[in-house]
Amino acid sequence: MDSLDIVRLSLLSPMTLSFALGVAATLLRSDLRFPDQLYAGLSIYLLMAIGLKGGVALATYPLGQAALPAATSIALGVAIPAWTYVVLRRLGGFAGPDAAALAAHYGAVSSVTFIAALAYMQRLGTPAEGFMPLALPLMDVTAIVTGLLLAREGRASGAWRTALHEVLAGRSILLLAGGLLMGFLAGAEGYRSVEPFFSDPFQGALCLFLLDLGMVAAQRFKDARRVGRFLVAFAICAPLANGALGTILGTAIGLSTGGAAVLGTLAASASYIAAPAAVRLALPAANPGFYLTASLGITFPFNLVVGLPLYAAFSKFLHG
Repeated sequence: MDSLDIVRLSLLSPMTLSFALGVAATLLRSDLRFPDQLYAGLSIYLLMAIGLKGGVALATYPLGQAALPAATSIALGVAIPAWTYVVLRRLGGFAGPDAAALAAHYGAVSSVTFIAALAYMQRLGTPAEGFMPLALPLMDVTAIVTGLLLAREGRASGAWRTALHEVLAGRSILLLAGGLLMGFLAGAEGYRSVEPFFSDPFQGALCLFLLDLGMVAAQRFKDARRVGRFLVAFAICAPLANGALGTILGTAIGLSTGGAAVLGTLAASASYIAAPAAVRLALPAANPGFYLTASLGITFPFNLVVGLPLYAAFSKFLHG
């Protein structure tokens, strides 16, 4: 499969088309709406399914095989906020709290983009290693802590504890980490009894979830004009740089084509769930218009439509 086939498969996949339908619904001012309970239910189902399957797969791997990818994920969680903070401060002229908030968002990861990447690489016939879900909570927590450290001056000490508790106990981390542990302890035999529920309906649930997120992201498009050209350029260029870095490191540590592409996608993604929750508490002076518009309105759709095939093609190139 060449690069054009990879791009075509991404653009015409049910996932991308569902997201595009959601965008179109908002732009056309349709009355299509998702109940909050349905959105919450779908997100819980998807995260639990990923965690369980990852835990089952992790149980079949020697733990030593996951150690280096785990360490690499932590390193990315430190490095990405560090360089983005410097760029935003020195080149973008952003105030300290805004630069730190954006750095935390771009070091942390999007669980939806991660789920889409796993499904996409599966469709390409190059699935990622089963322990890759372990990378998500490691990068998420490390990046948010790093972002908060970068803006440590002038913050109340109590905000630290509250923000970190919300990150660690938040839905994304709790379900993924809990699902990993459950799947690891249950193993393949225990998972078999629930596999029909968590395996077959997964792709359909993901399409519905992305349909809703397409509507949400489209509501942020108009904000792109207000955040300035530099931030728009940053929200596109940073994912490309981070995605290339993650894919190169994934290849260097011996991950498969699919595993390196998924690690690259994680590095390229920006959080719009866990990071906003932590930043809202710990950095109240940061402007939500900056970090929400950049992460959800620009980077998320860019990665879903353009980034996934790019990182997959780049990983394929690096693997020869």
